[in-house]
Parts: sequence; structure tokens; C-alpha cells
Amino acid sequence: MSDQPSSDSTKVPQAGGPALPPEAPPESRRTRSGHGALADGAEVIRGYLRTLPNTPGVYRMLNAGGDVLYVGKAKSLKKRVANYTHVSKLPNRLQRMVAETVAMEFVQTHTEVEALLLEANMIKRFAPRYNVLLRDDKSFPYIMITRSEFPQLWKHRGARDASADYFGPFASGSAVNRTIVALQRAFQLRNCADTVFQSRTRPCLQHQIKRCTAPCVGRVTPEQYREQVNLARAFLSGRSQQIQAELGRAMQAASADMRFEEAAAIRDRIRALTAIQAHQDINVEGIDDADVIALHQEGGHTCIQVFFFRGGSNYGNRAYFPSHDKGEEAADILGAFVGQFYENKPVPRLVLLSQQPAEHELIAEALTLHSGQRVELAVPQRGDKRRLVEHALLNAREALGRRLSETASQGRLLDGVAEVFGLDGPPARIEVYDNSHIQGTNAIGAMIVAGPEGLMKNAYRKFNIRGPVKPGDDYAMMREVLQRRFERALKEDPGRASGSWPDLVLIDGGQGQLSAATEVLDELGITDLPIAAIAKGPDRNAGRERFFMPDRAPFSLEPRDPVLYFLQRLRDEAHRFAIGTHRARRTKAIGKSVIDEIPGIGPSRKKALLHHFGSARGVERAGLADLEAVPGISRAVARKIYDHFHDDAK
Repeated sequence: MSDQPSSDSTKVPQAGGPALPPEAPPESRRTRSGHGALADGAEVIRGYLRTLPNTPGVYRMLNAGGDVLYVGKAKSLKKRVANYTHVSKLPNRLQRMVAETVAMEFVQTHTEVEALLLEANMIKRFAPRYNVLLRDDKSFPYIMITRSEFPQLWKHRGARDASADYFGPFASGSAVNRTIVALQRAFQLRNCADTVFQSRTRPCLQHQIKRCTAPCVGRVTPEQYREQVNLARAFLSGRSQQIQAELGRAMQAASADMRFEEAAAIRDRIRALTAIQAHQDINVEGIDDADVIALHQEGGHTCIQVFFFRGGSNYGNRAYFPSHDKGEEAADILGAFVGQFYENKPVPRLVLLSQQPAEHELIAEALTLHSGQRVELAVPQRGDKRRLVEHALLNAREALGRRLSETASQGRLLDGVAEVFGLDGPPARIEVYDNSHIQGTNAIGAMIVAGPEGLMKNAYRKFNIRGPVKPGDDYAMMREVLQRRFERALKEDPGRASGSWPDLVLIDGGQGQLSAATEVLDELGITDLPIAAIAKGPDRNAGRERFFMPDRAPFSLEPRDPVLYFLQRLRDEAHRFAIGTHRARRTKAIGKSVIDEIPGIGPSRKKALLHHFGSARGVERAGLADLEAVPGISRAVARKIYDHFHDDAK
């Protein structure tokens, strides 16, 4: 069959087009329960088969709420989807998925490789509960060297463009920061912003501590600075041994000519480069650009370690704990991980794996298409490359052991929390609330979340207090935060089926904050939600906290009780998050000007006005003729500015 969509009623669009499922049987549109749910789900799927083509594509299974349950790809959509109708042959996990399915959506692609790439994209986008999910998928930092006359050395995250050279990825921000400091000591490149660089009239502190040659004030020629930049680029490109050898010869020559101060400066540069390599404890000959990925499973859990090698140097490693069903095979998990991991990241030419993933040839072809260069997936059996894989496996095993130990400890603490607050069972989700402000200004409400696996930072929320709130009225702030939080929860998940409702609400405060919180919940008709407040004891000493709950006398825990330490950490984390968010908002507010409030005045016009009048107050006091005299300010814009500051002129 042709890869082009047919003209009949299949309604399966090309890749990138909208997914338009055919009419599903009427019963599939209702929420089903009971013993017949599995048969109903299979019947829904069977209803799509008569219109599906035998071409590659991606399919999605949806539940009654419209949520995506599963995303899969197929070489033949018709044959692959037909497998789900033979429910007796499916594992329990897929039987549960079929029982929840009320509709399906399809996207047809030209090739199976395109389907694999689209599948990875959709899994990351929808996070279906029945797929293997890559969690903690943060972007990686890079070292950036700009291409200006006097290039800048900088840490970079996010999208890249052609205005700079990028070296990485590094496994963590600390690894990048450590390397940048060493590079500044070795090559003395500037790390200041262009605006600062252009306005300098004398060397800054970086020059005084010998981390910059002060090109901003002409202490180094463009040619000399360009030589420093070229050495840094060469070092980051993998020629570290060559650069160190050249510096060693230069040091010896300077020493022989009795230029001892210059020789000492070169010696310090060599030491700085050696410090970088000291942290790159695994370097293997013949490895240029490669990633090493190793998987270890234990107790139904999985850890995947990824080591990054660029330019022959080890740029660090990171552990991942993908979410999956306990019965999932290691090969399937690794295949799903590789596809999702590189969906938004550059792919090296070589990827070393601890075992062969499912559909490894198809994955390699997809990565080649995605990166624009040939990508090899290899499972080394001996030699230095195998040693790298075994080292990654050791790290994966140790990381998973620590994770399981932490999870067990967390479970015991949650059992203790349930006992302290009289819960029916250990809480799967604890929400902790706190406020931060200065005399009512830039008021922020903060919510942090904790569960069986620790802090759930992707669920943290901040609330800009809208008010009106009197300065220092913490009770009113708490009312607003909780009202907004649970009004939305009632609207989006009234049945409490998505796991977004807390099992315990913890308020940072005393009886007053607790009363304000319970009033809000009572007004919303929420009467079954456990809630407590934690207040510091006499003299605000840690360890003497008092707990308040509705219809219960205040109580305290033993000073050395592990549950008390756990609740203190949660309270302190909420406070940290609230304070940090408040400071960020206050800093942003400090940087604002009254000129920013004028519609149509962008950065260029704002800069012209401030340069001409010296301050925002000067702009506010200026007459219409004075405003028209500013370069780039037309008569109409001048009138708009003048009218903004003179209401009576409107």
C-alpha cells in the first residue's frame, strides 16, 4: 500500500497533521466499569481496524477523560493495533490499558523511522502512564565561546545559534563552572557581558586576580587575545595534551631566557589545565565524541547511567530512573530511553551500551536521521570500551542501591507522618504552604510537594498574591493561596482520580494560619482533607515545634524524633522556595522603570530617553518639545509619553 493517505474513511493523516480517529462505537464514549470493561475496550479498538492502513505510523490510546494512556509506533498500523484485540494474550499491564481505552488517534508516517521519532516526541509531550517515561529530563549545560572581536567565555543552556562555538554537554552546572574557572586561569578570557565590556574605563577585579587580560581597556592586543581564544578552543576540542606540551615548552624557553615571571605565569596556566583533567578521571584512547549508557535493574526498579565524552575528555555523568511497569524487559526500557533521551539533544557518532536495546538497528537509523550524521550503537564485549561500560554499570548499580535505600527510609518516615497526624495510610502527596513578603510588597505564596520518592520539584507552585491584602496580613495571603489552589483542583479533578490531590496539607504557621486555611476549605465544601500547621516553639527554637490540627489540642514531638526532622525539612524547603521566589520578584521589580509602563516604548527608545534626560524622573518632568528633541522619538511618540505622565492633559 502506498504511504500516501487513502481517500476513503480511514481518516489517518500524514505525519504532522491532526489525528482524526474514525467514529468509535457509542458505548466507547461512556465511562465503563466492572467486569465488562476489558471486552468493551477491545471492541473499541476492533472498531478502528476496518479503516486502518497497512502503513507505518503512530497510535495513541485515550481514556474517558481524554488523557493519553499509551503512545506506540508501528510498521503496520493495522497489524499492530489488531494485537490489542486478542486480550487473553496480553500481559496484565496491557489488559488494564485496554480496559481504560475509549478512543484512539492515529498519525500516518512515510517510514517506520519517522514513526519512531514521532513516538519519542509524543511520549515526552503527553507522558502516558503506560509508556516507559524518562523523568528528570533537564537540559545540559555547555561552555560557549562567542565569535566577537574579543570573544566571551560563558556557561550556556538552551537553544544554540551560529553566533558562538559550543563545547559539551556537561553533566552538571558545577562541572561547567569548575571548568570555566580553570579556563579563565589558564587562558584569561573575559566572562563579562558586552554592555559591561563596552563601558569599562579601567580593569575589573577579574584582571586583578589574573583571570582576564583586560581587553576592555587595551591591556592586550586583538591578536594576542585571539591567540588565547584559539588555545581555549583547541583545549576544549580535545587537544589538551598538545596544548599542555606547547605550554611546557614555552615555560622552559622563558625560564632559559631568565624571564621567570613569564615562566611562572605559564606554570600557573599548566596547573589550571591539570586541575580540569584531574576531575576527568576516566579517559580512554580512541574515544573522541561518545556517550556511554548502562542499565541496571533491581527489585522492579531501573537506573540508567549516562557518561559523556567530548573531544576525548570525560564531561561527567548523570543517573536516570525511568518510570515503567515492574514487568518491563530491560531491552525495551533501554530502547525507549535512548529514543526519548536524544529527542531534544545532540547525538554523538558513537553510543556505547551495556546491552542491546529492542529494535537497535531502527533506533540507530532514527538517530542518524535526527542528527544528520552516521550514529553507531555498539555493545562492546572487551577492551577499553568495555571497561567504560562496566564502570558505568557499577555507577548505575550503586546509584540504584542508594535510591532504593532512600525510598525505604522515606517510606518509614511517611508511615510515621501517618501515625502522627492520624491518617489512614502513608501519604503519597504532602503539600506544604508558606508566604513571603516585605511589609506586604511583592507578596508570594509558595507550595512545595513531597511524596514516597522525596521532593517532587516539578509539582512546586508559586502564587503571586493578587490582593488586595493589608501589609503583613499573612492570614489573608494564606486564604488566597489555598482558595486558588483548591478551586482549580475542584474544577480540573473533582473526582480526585489524577493523583494531584494531597493526602496531607501542612501550613507553616500556628493556630491563626490553620483557622484561615480551614475556613477556605469549609467554604469550598472540602471537609475530608487532613490539614495541620507547624509553628516554631518558644524562642523559635528548632526542635520545639508545635503542631496544630482541627479538633485536636496542640502537641509536640520528641526533639530527636526522625519524623520531626522530616517535617522540619519540609517546612524549611517551603520557606526556602517562598523566599527565593519573593527575592526574584523583588529584584525584577527593582529593575523596572516607570518608562516600562508606557505602551510602545521598547528598549531602544527607553535607552535613548534615559541617555538624553539622565533618569526616569527627568523623562517624567520633560516638556513636549524636549521629548520631541530626543533622537528616535517622533512627535506622536513624544505626545504619548507626555500624556502618560500628565493625566490632566489627556
